[in-house]
Amino acid sequence: MSRRQRRRKPAERGVVDIADLASNARGVGHVDGKAVFVADTLPGERALYRPTKRKKSYEEASLETLFSASDKRVTPRCAHFGVCGGCALQHAGEHAQLEFKQQQLLDALERVGKVTPDTVLAPLVDARWGYRRRARLGVKYVPKKGGTLVGFRERGAPFIALLDRCEVLVESVGTRLADLAELIDGLSIRERLPQIEVAAADNAVALVFRVLDEPTAADRERLHAFGARFDFSIYLQPGNEDTIAPLDDDAPALYYDLPAWNARLYFKPNDFVQIHAGINARMIDQAIELLDVQGHHRVLELFSGLGNFSVPLARKAQRVVTVEGENGLVERARDNARRNGADNIEAHVANLFEPPADAPWMHEKVDRVLIDPPRSGAAEMLGAIAATGAERIVYCSCHPATLARDAGELVGQYGYRLTHAGVMDMFPHTAHVESMAVFVKEG
Repeated sequence: MSRRQRRRKPAERGVVDIADLASNARGVGHVDGKAVFVADTLPGERALYRPTKRKKSYEEASLETLFSASDKRVTPRCAHFGVCGGCALQHAGEHAQLEFKQQQLLDALERVGKVTPDTVLAPLVDARWGYRRRARLGVKYVPKKGGTLVGFRERGAPFIALLDRCEVLVESVGTRLADLAELIDGLSIRERLPQIEVAAADNAVALVFRVLDEPTAADRERLHAFGARFDFSIYLQPGNEDTIAPLDDDAPALYYDLPAWNARLYFKPNDFVQIHAGINARMIDQAIELLDVQGHHRVLELFSGLGNFSVPLARKAQRVVTVEGENGLVERARDNARRNGADNIEAHVANLFEPPADAPWMHEKVDRVLIDPPRSGAAEMLGAIAATGAERIVYCSCHPATLARDAGELVGQYGYRLTHAGVMDMFPHTAHVESMAVFVKEG
């Protein structure tokens, strides 16, 4: 037998009892002392698996046959589940998904930060389908698969999955993937169009086409007709994000409303906005409630973006000082403050991963701090936050491990107590865990 033939020999199958879920939502069990990670399985299930990757201490595997099913298992709504890499938990019911995410948070806090919250917050939940208002769709012209593919990557592979719809994207886009593919098939630059950015506002849905070659006049007409037919605002991006421009001069300014705070926030198609509009509104309400903001309070908000928290905060506080690292977002934040009559917001630009020691806002006493950092967390700012003398901190996190690390520092080094922590289901059916934690100054 040749070496090539030996490499192609099918991997031996095995049977495993699933005991837990790993952080990527794969079921995990043990066979002969080795961990086996099996996609699409749940705790309590027995499965026949086929290894896809073998290492000395663990194996990764695909599910072949389910011998016994968990009572928490449900039928996935999406026909592409298991092929498309966009979702990992559609086979688990809502409560099972929330239990998994909450356990990920609490385990990280205990294991990494050596802390436990006094109170575990009830999960924030909202719509579970058609919720995703921001997305980056891959595009690839593949004649052997019938033409253009539009969608997310395949699970565990770099290829674009062959999709006809997506159940988690906002419906106006999720039901139009085949139409998008047909549109691009008819463009002269179909092989030079690698992605589409989706940005759904309350008043419009923007599609940003990344174009590596200049569209012809016929291409532009085809794009214009598509936008008019399906009520999309079409944008083109020939270079970096600064080159994004609307196809038509009458494209509406994008915005979303926060009715509870009498606020309307404007943004550009490439700006960061929270993925799930319903969870975003609930997150703002809970954060401000847990901050316990009073009319005489001065609030510092870090990683403040375009005003998502700061405009509502300004309705409650005496003064809100915001700091964000991206100039464009700060410009939008100032404009949103002006549009919403929030003249008690003071917005600054600064690199919060290299805090400027001479910045005035670094040395002002504040009563409350709200932070919403990226996945890397806020380690570089913890000392400065503690130095403000803030009695209460609310930390919104998109990564449990970095929240846990920072929680350990705030509690162990800076004299805070972790009073509350809980998850926010910003990304239903995925393994992504968003959470909120509250820290109160001891004494």
